[in-house]
Amino acid sequence: MEMPRRLCSFTLAPLLIALPAIPAKASAYDGKPKLVVLVVIDQFREDYLERYRADLKAQRGFRLFLDDGAYFPDCYYDYANTKTAPGHATLGTGAYTDGHGINSNEWWDLSRNTKRPITSVEDERYKIVGLLNAGEEEGDSPRSERASTLGDELRLATVGQSKVFGISLKDRAAILPVGHSANAAYWIDQNSGAFVSSTYYQNTLPEWATSFNAGPRAQQALDEAHGDPKESFFEQVDHSPAGNTYELDFARALITGEQLGHHATTDMLTISLSPNDGLGHRVGPDAPEMHDMVEQLDQQLDGFFTWLDQNIDGGLSNVWIALSADHGVASTPEQAASLGMDSATWDIPKLIAGLNDAMNGKFSPGEKIDYLLTHQELPYIQLNQPAFERAGINEQEAEDAIVAALPAVIEALPAQPPVHLPMGTPPAIVQAPPKPVPRTRSSRAAAARQAKEAAEAPPQQPSTPQPLQPPASKVAPHPSLMSVYTRIQLAAGALPPDEFGQRIAHSYSANGGWYVMLLPPAYQMQGNAAGTGATHFSAWSYDRHVPLGFYGAPFQKGIYYGRVAPVDFAATFAALLGVNQPSASIGHILTQALKLATASPETTLAPKTTHRIRRGTSSDKNAAPSAPAPDVPGTDIPGGVTPP
Repeated sequence: MEMPRRLCSFTLAPLLIALPAIPAKASAYDGKPKLVVLVVIDQFREDYLERYRADLKAQRGFRLFLDDGAYFPDCYYDYANTKTAPGHATLGTGAYTDGHGINSNEWWDLSRNTKRPITSVEDERYKIVGLLNAGEEEGDSPRSERASTLGDELRLATVGQSKVFGISLKDRAAILPVGHSANAAYWIDQNSGAFVSSTYYQNTLPEWATSFNAGPRAQQALDEAHGDPKESFFEQVDHSPAGNTYELDFARALITGEQLGHHATTDMLTISLSPNDGLGHRVGPDAPEMHDMVEQLDQQLDGFFTWLDQNIDGGLSNVWIALSADHGVASTPEQAASLGMDSATWDIPKLIAGLNDAMNGKFSPGEKIDYLLTHQELPYIQLNQPAFERAGINEQEAEDAIVAALPAVIEALPAQPPVHLPMGTPPAIVQAPPKPVPRTRSSRAAAARQAKEAAEAPPQQPSTPQPLQPPASKVAPHPSLMSVYTRIQLAAGALPPDEFGQRIAHSYSANGGWYVMLLPPAYQMQGNAAGTGATHFSAWSYDRHVPLGFYGAPFQKGIYYGRVAPVDFAATFAALLGVNQPSASIGHILTQALKLATASPETTLAPKTTHRIRRGTSSDKNAAPSAPAPDVPGTDIPGGVTPP
């Protein structure tokens, strides 16, 4: 039966009144903003900005996001393969590995190469451009990335009028965030330091890039890093602040040469700053060198953002900037073990040798067949499919056999050697002031006597705080296994029905052929050749925790607490730009950080009359995102939160 029109109008009226205002969209079609910049810091754990905040002095460095932007300190990746290539792909696509397909920096693909793993971006169909021997080296492309990026959607929406570029010292970090339709991606030749590209994008470098390479900047960066020109440029600059300056100078040259920010539609640039990762692998996140790197990067970003203000039409008011990272990092095993953590180092070559022995004992006694491929990195162990097939073993039998052999092989690995690192100097003890004494005649006399005695006493030398002593020797931590999953289990989704299982599911890709996925306990990791340093690869919070900050006209400044994820960047910017979200995007629009729209036809952005810090989206990604709404008890935290 049809509802009477009067009743229908009466019923809908309160619903219309209760609807929140829709955030305004500055459209990419009319060039608002003129430029979008995504800054990705390689291996930058969010807590750096918490522990070093008092030392971040630059007004337009990190404080551009902490003080003048919308900043989310509780941003965590929701997958278990926290590496450079997957992280950059996730930021660009708004999806995880099960959506974009990139599960590691490299993997074995025996159909393309039987001698070594292939990288996440290598593509033998193209060649490198920008070197003297151009045309000889294999090129790169986003071939393995199976989802579109925010940059792709911007290019599609503007029919190619918007320009999109990516920059990094690393090829994968330059290519994967910008995707398939980018005008170009640039990275460095590891030996010379020259910025190069691929014939996937262009047959020759543009004149501005050729001029940059011909200039003195590469040598200056090498000098600043105290490097040797006879050695690899990358190996000497990728852990130095000089590498960040070098990248940012190339970004200035690109913006000028391509006239970014001066077009009728919105342009986009992704800058991935690599040196933080190089240093972190060498010294770990807690070293004073890392503190110094963060402080210098603060100043470097200040200089770059100030330059943008002076060189983009309309200045920073016409620029939207996002800040994040591709992954975090663990403390070094030595540091963690010295504090009592179960932080063992895995000897991967011995692990592979032990598994090969176990497989030979089971399937080919007396032989020495390599059932596992040679170069391996956690969290994946990749199987030599042809070797198993020659023995008449199918995938499920092979992966199950590896799973069954793992406990004994891991038990046979060496334990973490005993470590006694200097524990540092304890903080000075601040003495509480004496309690006030009632002013009686007797107390005044006693006070006078005490003052006279103190004045006549010889001066005392200040005591020197003694270093904390390491704890008594404990049983050395030993490698152990928390859980393991076969590729068949991952493909079928046979995983725990909880948030941890969801992280594993988000890590699935068919790349790598037959494999098993290992999850060591927290703070256990594979060692490097030097036996020192730190790494990242896991499902644990320290590897997943990264900053997420926004600056620009649409954003209501403040610190926003509550769990969000890097996939939310692409979703939020796509909505604001008025373009489709990337094809596999699963992110939420972070409406809690957006200014409310006015009712004017131009839908200009206006700030809220009262600043509220909204709670973040739920960790349940199936929940609807929170949106700006009138005050409701229990949903808002009154007042703004300003950084200390």
